Amino acid sequence: MDESGYFDEMHGIDGETTRPAYQLYNDWYKSEDATRLRKKQKEAERLFRLTGITFNVYGDEKAEERLIPFDIVPRILSGREWARLSQGIRQRVGAINAFLHDIYHKQEILKAGRLPVDLVSNNEAFLPQMLGVNPAGKVYTHVVGIDLVRTGPDEFYVLEDNARTPSGVSYMLENRETMLQMFPELFAANRVAPISNYPALLHQSLSESAPAWINDNPTIALLTPGTFNSAYYEHSFLADKMGIELVESHDLQVVDGRVAMRTTKGYTPIDVLYRRVDDDYLDPLNFNPESQLGVPGIFDVYRAGGITIANAPGTGIADDKAIYSYIPDIIEFYTGEKPILKNVPTWRCSDKDSLQYVLENLAELVVKEVHGSGGYGMLIGPAATRKELEAFKRKLRARPRNYIAQPTLSLSTVPIFTKAGLAPRHVDLRPFVLVSPNRIDITPGGLTRVALKKGSLVVNSSQGGGTKDTWVLED
Repeated sequence: MDESGYFDEMHGIDGETTRPAYQLYNDWYKSEDATRLRKKQKEAERLFRLTGITFNVYGDEKAEERLIPFDIVPRILSGREWARLSQGIRQRVGAINAFLHDIYHKQEILKAGRLPVDLVSNNEAFLPQMLGVNPAGKVYTHVVGIDLVRTGPDEFYVLEDNARTPSGVSYMLENRETMLQMFPELFAANRVAPISNYPALLHQSLSESAPAWINDNPTIALLTPGTFNSAYYEHSFLADKMGIELVESHDLQVVDGRVAMRTTKGYTPIDVLYRRVDDDYLDPLNFNPESQLGVPGIFDVYRAGGITIANAPGTGIADDKAIYSYIPDIIEFYTGEKPILKNVPTWRCSDKDSLQYVLENLAELVVKEVHGSGGYGMLIGPAATRKELEAFKRKLRARPRNYIAQPTLSLSTVPIFTKAGLAPRHVDLRPFVLVSPNRIDITPGGLTRVALKKGSLVVNSSQGGGTKDTWVLED
């Protein structure tokens, strides 16, 4: 444990002994000059600025682009640890995809009474328009991010599932590129699993997910809401790395029953659209009629099998935090297996008894909106003031269905580099998963997000968190 009583991934339970995965790194760090490392930290910031790795914060009155802080101390996982995690992730993502197909078709899980009917039918992320629609290869979740936290040497929990439009993969790739550029000697000494092939794997996975009647080399494009979106850097980054067109709604229209993009030679049909636009804004004719970000009629083409949309419309229900509490049951129902990865115990505030418990113990719990993301709309009880707790109680009583609550976990720490040397900070991990009709690919490691403030449990970049390179050692 570190000095605060949390499990430290570098220094283990006693806070002094270096764990095996970090041994080579620790030996290297001890031999390094602190002045050189401080220069390297500044160099990393300069590289990120030159590359333009920024994000926008919603609700920021200044609307300034911010640099995501990057820490030069890697987060290191052993090959054994990763093998177990990837097995659990594969099981979970497969079950989520089966669940999505079921609720939009036969709804066997509802008929079996394993999931409350109203949790689906009254869920704002459930799209009745998707009932009976058959995505190519039965794939709904083409790109998934699974948020993991650690509380001990062998204790991992899934914190959230991100099956709608998960972001952050560009930061994972740029973090690795920066570390390779600044510390090549570390990669010569450590057998770190490579991740640079992610864009190629994403392109291949999307190609394999094209409608069955499409010939070889399907045309793929990435739909972005535009430059003002918080993740626009990532959209342009991925389009460039995959060698596909980055398009906005005004670049697309339905032509002869196909979705086509404007080019210098006229309109060219698209076979696969990797969309980073939420369901509600995807098609003003079928969803929000005021949307300026979508393509009129695209859902009709999709429903007829004329295009693959990744991720499929309606996948957002798998991100619902009330649905999350049933994921262990969902895994058992569709796989016949016990979950490999644990869920965090969850109280659904829609339940009267659970709501009462949450209200009485709010100062000890973390409360989240069922459709929330990015750290917005949540309450961390132990860090809240009495006034904030009372205000949140009013929210809970007014809209109990909108919230779930969880215990405050003792998240593991990983050292960050500070002027005074290494200091422990809390982290989470978002591995990225690619699903095609043929297979499931999991990138070794993922995006480690770190709470840069001492004692803080909030790792989101929008809330002041930073990122680290994540190493998986090849055994």
